[in-house]
Amino acid sequence: MRRDTAPAARWVLTAVWLAGAAVSARGQTPLKIPDSQLEPVRWEELQGWTQDDHLVAFTAFQTSCHALRTMRPAPDNEPMHSSLREVCRRALEVHLQSAAAARGFFEDNFRPVHIARLGESQGFLTGYYEPVLQGSRLPSPQFHFPVYRRPSDLLLDGRKPGPHPIANKNAAIGRRDENNEIVPYYDRGAIEAGALDGQKLEICWLKDPFDVLIAQIEGSARVILEDGTPLRINYDSYNGYSYSSIGRVLIERKIIAREEMSMHRIRDWMTGHPDEAQAVRASNRSYVFFRVTGLSNDGEPIGGQGVRLTPGRSIAVDRLHEYGTPFFIEAKLPIENAGAGSPFHRLMIAQDTGSAIVGPARADLYWGAGDDAGRVAGRIRHPGKFVMLVPRDLDMVEVGRHMPLPLAKPKLAAAEAKKDGGKDKDKTQTAKTEERPTRRIRRQASPWRWYRL
Repeated sequence: MRRDTAPAARWVLTAVWLAGAAVSARGQTPLKIPDSQLEPVRWEELQGWTQDDHLVAFTAFQTSCHALRTMRPAPDNEPMHSSLREVCRRALEVHLQSAAAARGFFEDNFRPVHIARLGESQGFLTGYYEPVLQGSRLPSPQFHFPVYRRPSDLLLDGRKPGPHPIANKNAAIGRRDENNEIVPYYDRGAIEAGALDGQKLEICWLKDPFDVLIAQIEGSARVILEDGTPLRINYDSYNGYSYSSIGRVLIERKIIAREEMSMHRIRDWMTGHPDEAQAVRASNRSYVFFRVTGLSNDGEPIGGQGVRLTPGRSIAVDRLHEYGTPFFIEAKLPIENAGAGSPFHRLMIAQDTGSAIVGPARADLYWGAGDDAGRVAGRIRHPGKFVMLVPRDLDMVEVGRHMPLPLAKPKLAAAEAKKDGGKDKDKTQTAKTEERPTRRIRRQASPWRWYRL
């Protein structure tokens, strides 16, 4: 197995990616990862790497590989896409039987690279799951909150979209009004007030508006109908508005204290204050539409890559990354209970995305279906170290050669010392202090899972 152990080579490879990173040995366009910094590391430096079950991760990676063969690359990700496809070709040709063999495959085909937002050393983790909800095919006094499929009058870039799911951010969504002019689509307040009534868009009906909201937040749900049939629904499109945090509104209005904020707390308040709750929900103008993906309890929901997710191994990432990219994540997470966290050192595969998953070191961890998975997902909002596995076909040495060097510091201290003849040490020291550039550290907003879609 190959190891990246040469110290000199490591320093050559280390680079802050201001405009992007990674040039292919085949002369491709540089892979751009905006606002990020990368530092190659050694396999031996990854805490818990040798103890992980790489065979489970390899199985999830193979699942991504089947889809990757026919997928288009993410924006500006052609080099990573092509290199991953080549690794996938090799992955689909082998039948590994042990965690050690799977670990060897990853080490032979990838290089580990620590990735973070510029000026930061760690990323941020949240969790998500597939809710299991009670529902009905028809409205009734018990079930009277609809789950809608995509409306037929919804337009993408002024045209009727195709059958595939619409990306849940940066999409130009609209409709034609009575004057045949394209206007923004109905927002949440209008939809909950009945703007879509009579269009026969209802997939099913749920007991509680918070159940609808949870399904939209998580992007999928398993609805158990009145006859016991499990109806699987997945994200299909949205109304074009950016998500606004309902939890943040409740905190700002001093309805729920920040330290008490949780999904359970939000549900309790909405149940007890239905009229006020509708106005709070309307402050989040974004609204999600679904599609039916099955009538079975078998298997996990399908993620953004179009493959079934693997609990504990699939992550949702920003689409600046390529689907199928492996990430080794080091963190301390409260998986067992809400108390002190336990070490989490695990190889994960990028197979999903979300509108609130923004940045080079930001991930949502998928935990499975049901209330137990939901409790774990709801507890996770923690920092973590992200190590991206970069295919060896991408020549990192070439990156180091082409990266611009930082600008030289102005010699203010030396000039001041020469002017004063070196007599005023205090003044020189002051000049040295002033010489140091102030680094501006960009902070991530608190990404509570139930704040986002």
